[in-house]
Amino acid sequence: METLHTLFDQHIFGIGLGRYATAFGILLAALILRRVADHLFNRFLVPMAEKSANPYDDLTLRSLRKPGTFLFTLIGLFLAVQVLQLPVEPMDVRRFAHALLKVLITFDIAWALFNLVSVLEAYLTKWAHRTDSTLDDNLLPFVRKSLRVFIVFMAFLMAIQNLGYSISGLLASLGIGGVAVALAAKDTLSNIFGSFMIILDRPFCVGDWIKAGDMEGTVEEVGFRSTKIRTFAQTLISVPNNVIANMPLDNFSRMPKRRIKMTVGVTYETTPTQMREAVERIRALLRRHPAIDQDFFLVNFTDFGASSLDIMVYCFTTTTVWADYLDARQDVCLQVMDILEDLGLEIAFPSRSIYLRGKEEDGLPAPADAKA
Repeated sequence: METLHTLFDQHIFGIGLGRYATAFGILLAALILRRVADHLFNRFLVPMAEKSANPYDDLTLRSLRKPGTFLFTLIGLFLAVQVLQLPVEPMDVRRFAHALLKVLITFDIAWALFNLVSVLEAYLTKWAHRTDSTLDDNLLPFVRKSLRVFIVFMAFLMAIQNLGYSISGLLASLGIGGVAVALAAKDTLSNIFGSFMIILDRPFCVGDWIKAGDMEGTVEEVGFRSTKIRTFAQTLISVPNNVIANMPLDNFSRMPKRRIKMTVGVTYETTPTQMREAVERIRALLRRHPAIDQDFFLVNFTDFGASSLDIMVYCFTTTTVWADYLDARQDVCLQVMDILEDLGLEIAFPSRSIYLRGKEEDGLPAPADAKA
């Protein structure tokens, strides 16, 4: 026993071994309590929150679980520092340890706030879905990212201040170097302004099918720097916002209806009576077709083509969904084929007629005209 007292009375860096052992025991107890608290969160609090009708309480618990349990570690570190009574001479280790604890507390609070942004986003998303405007839906990613960037930036400033540095000098230096930063980051700033123009002007929204230059696909995200487009080949294109904001753009999702435009060519053996009958019956087909918009359509015999007599069919479908549009177009084509078959008409294909004319030579008769 006396040997144990003698051992604990020994000092390392001016601190007795007994204090080291006590501080270690406090840290070990804090880590055990952290595990117990985490178990209680998962075993009792989270199931209770999931049973409630309010969807935000379980999101809040999930957001606060890890930062909340980390508090036990911080409390253990604080008590350990108090027990150790760190020296202040020749170097003020105690002050440094307290500053480090403040930094960790700032980090823990920022961690909790960073996670709670998802709860606010869920609430705003539910609110945005109640409105008819798509502007608020596009603003949500900006609100989420802006809040998180602000939280990280403020935590960084507070951490610097807790370490004993003056943030006024830092802010002043940021002001002095603002011009240099702006010049170095002019492309980034132009992309940010481009993203604001996209949100305010709304040439497209998330989920729209667009085509800009050689790029075509569905908009997945409008970010600070770029817009992400998922192509039909399932590749992902990231386009800088300042580029796409200045490009001519087709938004297929804004179409109120989809166009069908085709030319039906029949052979030159078709008589005028058959042509008139074919045109009238195709018009009647479009007039009674449930998938064809009745506000405007055209069916006319338009041209004497090189290989065919051409009938133009021009109409619009009531649906803009790609699959439904293709089904409607297919049905119109098949019914046009039925009409032509019923009238005994044939669809023409590219062909060429060659006439061979010879001369009477050596008393031989001229060959008859040949047609190929």
